[in-house]
Amino acid sequence: MKASVQWTGNASFKAESETGHSVQMDGPPDHGGENLGPRPMEMMLMGMGGCASFDVMSMLKKGRQDVVSCVAELEAERADAVPAVFTKIHLKFIVSGRKLKDAQVKRAVSLSAEKYCSASIMMEKAGVEVSHSYIVNDVE
Repeated sequence: MKASVQWTGNASFKAESETGHSVQMDGPPDHGGENLGPRPMEMMLMGMGGCASFDVMSMLKKGRQDVVSCVAELEAERADAVPAVFTKIHLKFIVSGRKLKDAQVKRAVSLSAEKYCSASIMMEKAGVEVSHSYIVNDVE
């Protein structure tokens, strides 16, 4: 896997993946940025949420669950000192669908956390306290 990050002026950078997708990152105005995109640490948090969501949805689809919506809400705490690393991250999955089985959602979230989500597991190995929860909503 490869990626590149190109400075585009002030505190702004364009990141591009090996597959040709790009995203603009930027710093806050008080650091010379123009708030044109997410901060690099926000990208890490969003990437972790995407990684975990991919796992959860993949397992729920294989389990033939009728999912209408799956949202991962992430909340992180960072150290007060430099480097301001993540110290805690909580992922809360809100899964909505028709006749969803709570046990299957619970299992999908657990397997993502413990076995499949490379990003979450990497964060834990780096000393970040990572926790998970879920809510199942039944829709008609």
